[in-house]
Amino acid sequence: MCPADLKTTTTRLMDWMKAVPAIADLATEIDERVRRLPTKLNEYGFDPWGFHPAVVPRLLLGAALLYRYWFRVQTHGIERLPAGRMLVVANHAGQVPIDGMMITTAMILEAEPPRIVRAMADYWVPTIPFVNVMMARMGSVVGTRENCVDLLEAEEAVIAFPEGTRGISKLFKERYKLKEFGLGFMRLALETRAPLVPVAVIGSEEQAPAIANVRWLARLLRMPAFPVTLTWPHLGLVGLIPFPVKYHVYFGEPMYFDGHGNDEDEVIGRKVEQARERIQAMIDAGLDERRQRGSIAGIFF
Repeated sequence: MCPADLKTTTTRLMDWMKAVPAIADLATEIDERVRRLPTKLNEYGFDPWGFHPAVVPRLLLGAALLYRYWFRVQTHGIERLPAGRMLVVANHAGQVPIDGMMITTAMILEAEPPRIVRAMADYWVPTIPFVNVMMARMGSVVGTRENCVDLLEAEEAVIAFPEGTRGISKLFKERYKLKEFGLGFMRLALETRAPLVPVAVIGSEEQAPAIANVRWLARLLRMPAFPVTLTWPHLGLVGLIPFPVKYHVYFGEPMYFDGHGNDEDEVIGRKVEQARERIQAMIDAGLDERRQRGSIAGIFF
């Protein structure tokens, strides 16, 4: 970590400490907004997918603190979210899915009315102790076709990262260049007649810049990737702390597509490319705005 980065990180830690008196107010705000989430619960307080609003305020507080005081997230265009079912489609980066956490937090804290967005987790995520329970209680599910169809047909919001692990494990030299999108999300949108909401996240590529991916070690550990960043693994656990970059999350106009979920790959691929081009254009526009604030200043402030 260079001296400038260390100074910025120290400043952010000091700001975090100053924010402690506001934690109670933030917890109250979260509790009020969670109570307004449009959810259908059974007699035990759970929805059909394991979402449990009673525990969400406790689980969300940490994410909300990161959202407000570490990454200082600014949202743009969140008023464009449609009512009812939607498939939120975003770029993916940063070695760990903090970008998904920030989008989820934004939709609870900033959207009106608040919305819970369901994350489609990779199959290996539910194998992680504690994370699997937390994932379910926050409304996330394993990313199967059946789960996604059921959620969308129940008028829920679902988030998808079509780059998958190809996106989250990008090297720093590949930053903000979208990887190839899978076709599955478009088939699901067509099958359920759900609009796509394109989202561009600026900031995630700098939170943990990867300089290498040790593929043989990833295979050995049965992980999708084993990134080496500027600070990890050589700084140990401290190296896992993401840089306090400033996040900008851009919500685009909903995209509506006609067709059938079982259309030929070529037909589906053309629609996927339209969504990919829209998100890349939003990323490029967000980067242009950031450059106007200066190279380093734009990343951290």
